[in-house]
Amino acid sequence: MTKEQAKKRIDKLKEVISYHRYLYHVLDTQEISDSALDSLKHELKLLEDDYPEFITQDSPTQRVGGEALEKFEKVKHKERMLSMEDVFSQEEFEKWVDRLKRYSGKKSPEFYVMTKIDGLAVSLIYENGLFIKAATRGDGYIGEDITLNAKTIESIPLKLRKPNEREIRQIKKEFSCAKDLIERLELLTGRIEVRGEIYITKHDFNRLNTSLKKKGEKEYANPRNLAAGSVRQLDPRITAKRPLKFRAWHIADIGQKTQAESMSVLQLLGFKASEGSQASTIHEVKLAFDRMKRQREKIEYWIDGLVVRVDQLSLFSDLGVVGKTPRGIVAWKFPPEESTTQVKDVQWFVGRTGKLTPVAVVEPTFIAGTTVTHATLHNADEIRRLGIKIGDTVILTKAGDIIPKITLVLKNMRTGSEKSIRVPKLCPICGSDVIQKKNAVDYICTNKKCYSMERERILHAVRAFDIEGLGMKTIERFIQAGILSSPADIFRLQVDQINGLEGFGEVSANNIVDEIKEKKKISLAGFLRALSIEHVGETTSDALANHFGSLKKIQNASVDELRNVEDIGEVVARSVFRFFKDNEQSKTIEDYFSAGVEILKAKIVKQTLAGKSFVLTGSLEKISRDEAKETIKKLGGKVMSSVGKKTNFVVVGAEPGSKYDKAKELGVRILSEKEFLSMLSK
Repeated sequence: MTKEQAKKRIDKLKEVISYHRYLYHVLDTQEISDSALDSLKHELKLLEDDYPEFITQDSPTQRVGGEALEKFEKVKHKERMLSMEDVFSQEEFEKWVDRLKRYSGKKSPEFYVMTKIDGLAVSLIYENGLFIKAATRGDGYIGEDITLNAKTIESIPLKLRKPNEREIRQIKKEFSCAKDLIERLELLTGRIEVRGEIYITKHDFNRLNTSLKKKGEKEYANPRNLAAGSVRQLDPRITAKRPLKFRAWHIADIGQKTQAESMSVLQLLGFKASEGSQASTIHEVKLAFDRMKRQREKIEYWIDGLVVRVDQLSLFSDLGVVGKTPRGIVAWKFPPEESTTQVKDVQWFVGRTGKLTPVAVVEPTFIAGTTVTHATLHNADEIRRLGIKIGDTVILTKAGDIIPKITLVLKNMRTGSEKSIRVPKLCPICGSDVIQKKNAVDYICTNKKCYSMERERILHAVRAFDIEGLGMKTIERFIQAGILSSPADIFRLQVDQINGLEGFGEVSANNIVDEIKEKKKISLAGFLRALSIEHVGETTSDALANHFGSLKKIQNASVDELRNVEDIGEVVARSVFRFFKDNEQSKTIEDYFSAGVEILKAKIVKQTLAGKSFVLTGSLEKISRDEAKETIKKLGGKVMSSVGKKTNFVVVGAEPGSKYDKAKELGVRILSEKEFLSMLSK
């Protein structure tokens, strides 16, 4: 990136971030997720680190939030309410630690780590132990007076609690410098400022949104919006009806020497403090981060990472502030499930049925724990729906193991240099004509012998037969060597054909052939998957096999008979019917049999779970997750990934996640492992 390009990108990022920050902080609304906005801010921070000459006072990295709303009185903070730098990987965290070492001259400081609550940051002021004022962060210098509303939150004490004699003795024993601190705690004189987070629990958030939905009112997008919207009500009686809570994470200096002592003091004074602990090394911080990531679903409130700060308060102060952030603190965020990136190109891939699928090549971005370089665009209709162009800045979504998907184009990031995406007229692999499929959105290659189709059909069959020794590169090598031209050819491979090819010797050739021999016998459902029938995947293959019981019956079935199979509609039924009436496909099936493939005789299993849907959560003891899923499918049931109104059962093992709470909320029947196993045995 040239300096000129960097300046243009920085200017555009500042413009767009300011727009979204205004929506979020002033109007309590948002058009993109927190993760996406964080990603834009993170990119801007990295660019400004590389090109500090382009940092300006109006940059979002140099301020904390939006201006105070006119409907509340303005409050000037005695000490600026600063924000934190975000890091998203251990590498970035270690760079932050290195900077601390350089500035402090110490080998390694002690740390304090605590949960990063997804709520609304506020400042509470106490005079002589009595609560007198509450204010939002605002722009860091000036916030909004929310005192009356804060008083309605029961977890905010109206009078500070004085420690008892036993607690005073404990302070003298444990705290590094207790004399001044004890005097302040015993007298509680003067001004004391406490900062923390107003938030709402997951359970209360879901319950409130359900209530709003029933009333036909607008639901809240996330808990932070709900907290902000509730606190900014002009009528405190409305705020009082919202189940808001408060957790403290900072108290101004009253004699404590470390953040750990601050958290203990907050608890002594009557506050619920953020969960946290001390850590001596980077390794200990990483262990705390990993532990919190695992326990994230079990915590009653939303968190999006850990706050890591220098534990010693004097060192924290000496490290100072850079821009909007203290040097001595960072937010180590969990891998985001959404991020922003730029589309560099679009490539078209030809699948086993000839369908052309567009895949976006994107600027590498870290999301959901992995670095993503490609994202599916599905088809030409999706390109038109998104209005996407090469060069666009986009929001990328990746949940769990799902393939990354572009969900939104940030069109106000455009510079005018973006290029339209066009469907190729010729196949990018073989050069044959590309046509649009009749009555469909898909475009296909007209050459049935297209190399890409052959390769993908063979690869698909290899996966169906579960042959681990054959990957894509090996298949490509065999096709190029002329020993593979169809899926059935897999079962005709000989050692002398493979031995001597580049990368293969006698041992590796024998291993591949031996594994193939062991995989010649396959279930009916597996064989159906191997045939690459359009619209037929794992679930449909299982349904067809369970319903008909033999290949011959499926081959002879009419469209109406196929349509009677559970969850098979008109489109799939006609696709299956056409496949088995096609002479070329009949030859493919015979080719498999002549190569020695056998379909295992299926046991007729009573479909006791037909029409029932299940969701699994928690650890099962007597049966593995995979075994439970397979058994449900064999008995005619469905396994779903999330709980909804149409879910019939949620099977709960040890340490269940949020799916258990969702089931209780929706009134879905919950089964223990014992009850589930009893159901399977009937």
